[in-house]
Amino acid sequence: MIGAVRRAGNPSRTQIAHLTGLSHSTISAIAADLIAEGIMRESVHETQVPVSRRGRPQVALTLNPDAGRAVCLHLHFNRLEAVLVDYCGGVIATRTHVINTLALNRQQLIDLVVETVQEAAGGKPFMRIVFAVQGVTDAKGDEILWSPIITHNHVPFGTLLREQFGIPVSVQNDCNLIATALHWINPERYGQNFLAILLSHGIGMGLMLNGQIFTGIRSSGVEFGHMIYRPHGSLCRCGRRGCIEAYAGSYAIQRRAEGLDTVSEPLANTHDTDLSALLAQARAEDGPVRQAFREAGQAIGYGLGSLFALIDPAPVALIGHGTAAFEIMEPEIRTALAQTAAGQNAGDLSFEIWPDEIPLIQQGCAMEALNSMDHEVFGPGLQPTDSARAARTPNGEPTKAYA
Repeated sequence: MIGAVRRAGNPSRTQIAHLTGLSHSTISAIAADLIAEGIMRESVHETQVPVSRRGRPQVALTLNPDAGRAVCLHLHFNRLEAVLVDYCGGVIATRTHVINTLALNRQQLIDLVVETVQEAAGGKPFMRIVFAVQGVTDAKGDEILWSPIITHNHVPFGTLLREQFGIPVSVQNDCNLIATALHWINPERYGQNFLAILLSHGIGMGLMLNGQIFTGIRSSGVEFGHMIYRPHGSLCRCGRRGCIEAYAGSYAIQRRAEGLDTVSEPLANTHDTDLSALLAQARAEDGPVRQAFREAGQAIGYGLGSLFALIDPAPVALIGHGTAAFEIMEPEIRTALAQTAAGQNAGDLSFEIWPDEIPLIQQGCAMEALNSMDHEVFGPGLQPTDSARAARTPNGEPTKAYA
């Protein structure tokens, strides 16, 4: 029921009954407990109009934003961001550091992450930390196993932050959190099975199967960008050759468009202005620049074909600044896909474009944190005298929170 109220925003009890299948009496009983605990509030429904002057407008239910807070961290190339969100997902405060991620030593990186959490919180208590990172995390959500944007492997940020703040911490691949956000935003399209592919400096993927984010036994799971497209081919940031990313990542497109050796060291970063200029040239004339974008589409198409041979075609979201070239890449994606074993079933495959990944990553972090609070703190059969009340101090602040 908490999730239904969060999704609807300010629903009436009738709307909650429709969303959950619960009876009105059950909803009223649960709501009474949650209101007593300070987790929910009543308010006049925005669209509710009394039928008469003597009539009393029905009240709606909404979550209490002060019931709890969470910190959402995001480490990407040369930036570390922290956002403090309330229990409704509203942004309370943000803190951003522009840094040279490849230049920080291990302890400097750890200290900066702790400092950024403290700065975003500003002394306010919070109950969860979710840390989104570009790279491979372990399946337990505890450590960064490898990332192309830092020089350190096996950094156990989950353990380190738990020890520092005394609250649950989850370290997640950023593309998995993008998929979490899409699932929340549009469950009709992004429901049981779909793919979220990040087209940026690198290539990433979040994969949802049967309504659950897919992770591996040991790691965060889907490294679509590092599937082999051409054995012994172009050099990838990961050090291997022939990965999809080595053809479809922004650095790979720029390298190919500028006629550089495909086994030359990949660029540490690409700039949006450079890519915009390349894309304008590709649109204006046929030649090596347009061919670079076509090759990117081919690599993605063959990769999707290999994946769809295993799981069947599913809706695809394409995210990030690389989507600006989709009109050039799409025919190549579909042509390559048609040549694979999955091609006969992919004729109706639909793509949806999301040019900016940052809001999705932030929302995915928030939903991961808030859903955890729903199920582990506020939702397990609460009564006014048991776990909900025990988890809160007399002034309404959570006891299981870092201050």
